[in-house]
Amino acid sequence: MNTDDDGGFRGGMRTITPLIVAVIPIGMVFGSVAATKGLSPFEATLMSALVFAGGSQFVAMDIWSHPASWSAVATAAFLVNIRHVLMSASLGRRMQGMSPAARWIAMLFLADEIWAMAEARSRRAPLTGPWFAGLVAPFYAAWVLSTLCGAAAGAFLGDPKTIGLDFAFPAVFIVLVMGFWKDRQAGVTLAASALMALFVHRFVPGVWYIAAGAGAGLAVAACIDAGEEAVAS
Repeated sequence: MNTDDDGGFRGGMRTITPLIVAVIPIGMVFGSVAATKGLSPFEATLMSALVFAGGSQFVAMDIWSHPASWSAVATAAFLVNIRHVLMSASLGRRMQGMSPAARWIAMLFLADEIWAMAEARSRRAPLTGPWFAGLVAPFYAAWVLSTLCGAAAGAFLGDPKTIGLDFAFPAVFIVLVMGFWKDRQAGVTLAASALMALFVHRFVPGVWYIAAGAGAGLAVAACIDAGEEAVAS
């Protein structure tokens, strides 16, 4: 296994390192929020290790109650993570060099940040198993360990909003979105997705705005591609 070139394990680690720095405070915020909801450090860390989906974990904590409504938590998590179907479809066709089993395993660790970095690389080079593993391993470890630290310190930190840490989560997504803003087509697609998400968030209860935003972005991108193909022909 070659781990020295850009397509190897070390190349994946170098790619994800800046986002590891960003995800650590987010993991600590989640751990702290989980602690304020009554979860023990072990329970919060186990959730991060098994679920590994920051968005759905924060939503779950937002609606957490004692006793927890498992149907509500499961429904919210499903709606938040339904975008992973689209993300998996996007990357799956660019993993020709990986075995079917390796692709399935890779999809289990498809966080937003990992998808964004893999999607960007796939535009200029094929995705390899070692590179993707280098992307996932340190990011996953940072998420789980930062959750543990945040949960352990939760009793002392109190509400993360009081010290501004609640902004860490949206800040990462702003950076990821700007990284995809390369041309007019990307800008129109992102704008359509954002406007639809805001509209649905305003008028429809729950987290349906996530699926609505994704659907609007896909529809606009498809229309633009169809228009360009018609002009070219």
